[in-house]
Amino acid sequence: MTDLANQTCEPCRGGTPALTPAEYEPLLTKIDGWSVVNEHHLHKEYTFPNFVDGLAFVNAVGAIAEEQGHHPDLLLAWGKVVVTIWTHKIDGLTEGDFILAAKCDHALSSSSEGNA
Repeated sequence: MTDLANQTCEPCRGGTPALTPAEYEPLLTKIDGWSVVNEHHLHKEYTFPNFVDGLAFVNAVGAIAEEQGHHPDLLLAWGKVVVTIWTHKIDGLTEGDFILAAKCDHALSSSSEGNA
């Protein structure tokens, strides 16, 4: 598990600036397979051998999101789950987004047979 996955998402306060590319690039190197889209959000697609395993992953991520108070967009389809993360309050990326991404990866590695 990465150091990020061991951290807790801190609530974002309004007025906090979004991370710049220079600020988020070091964080991006700590999470495998994630990409930053339009300097705005994190994106990753996970693959699964069936719908049930994807659903189990979505439920695991949902529990983490509730615990952390930070909620990603999740798209569940047969054989895949797409996760999109950003901080809605500032309409951009914060360190918490990278923490949540690492926690998603940890949920996968500790529960199912999915692939990033």
